[in-house]
Amino acid sequence: MTETNDYSGHFLGSEIDQCPLEEAMFSVLPVPYEKTVSYGSGTAAGPQAILVASDQLETWDGQSNPSRFGIHTCQTINCQATADRVINAIASSVTRILKAGSMPVALGGEHTVTYGVIKGYLDAGIHDFGVVQIDAHADLRDAYEGDPLSHASVMKRVIDAGIPLYQLGIRAYCEEEKQTRQDAGVYYQDAEELVLNNILGIQLPDNFPKKVFFTVDIDGLDPSVFPSTGTPVPGGLGWYQTLKLFESVAQQREIIGFDIMEFSPIEGFHAYDFAAALLTYKLMGITQRSLEKKLAIQPVVG
Repeated sequence: MTETNDYSGHFLGSEIDQCPLEEAMFSVLPVPYEKTVSYGSGTAAGPQAILVASDQLETWDGQSNPSRFGIHTCQTINCQATADRVINAIASSVTRILKAGSMPVALGGEHTVTYGVIKGYLDAGIHDFGVVQIDAHADLRDAYEGDPLSHASVMKRVIDAGIPLYQLGIRAYCEEEKQTRQDAGVYYQDAEELVLNNILGIQLPDNFPKKVFFTVDIDGLDPSVFPSTGTPVPGGLGWYQTLKLFESVAQQREIIGFDIMEFSPIEGFHAYDFAAALLTYKLMGITQRSLEKKLAIQPVVG
């Protein structure tokens, strides 16, 4: 077995029925993996907190109702195994989602989870895509504390797999990562530029792939918005700025999936759980509307 089901409900379960995988635009994949966190802990509790909080969401996100296009919640990945086995379990689930014609929306867990998600795309034969990352940290160390599958090395694993990378909101990185950016041709706009100039949209390079997987580390947003993360860094992105940056990418490219990583619930502060669930649903809405324009998709629910 590679999966468990620690939470009996599903995303937005108070409002919508569980949509069959083959009919769902979005497939939520909870991955409570936490083994290499290096400061605060608690990301293992993130996926369930988001699922529970999603029961409080409205289906109308302010512009559309993405739930009408179908949301399936997968069984939670069993993370009580070695890193390699968990990575492979994530990849297997993502491949299954993709082959069913649905879009992965992974909920972490530490950022290492994203490597398993990307591996799932590659295993499914999907190679022609890039990754856009919102994060406080570059995550480009070849290894951290001797572990190449550390949360601080996940984007190095991504570029090692030949995937182009564009980083947004970074404000904490080491000299090794600075050199890796240069050597690997990583695109970036760091937090100081984005925040001080209130930049709400980016222009992707012409040679950046036409399909994009978007990874959001919660610590990419400022701690005033999300203190609920293990490695908060001041000077981060705002709520609306984050949404607008995502939207600017969705307008230029086809979003093929996204994830929300490094959310660490704070007991007694359910506002942050709700915000993480709302962020997930807002990104679904932006993705749905952009694909509706580009691909003329139709809702599965009347």
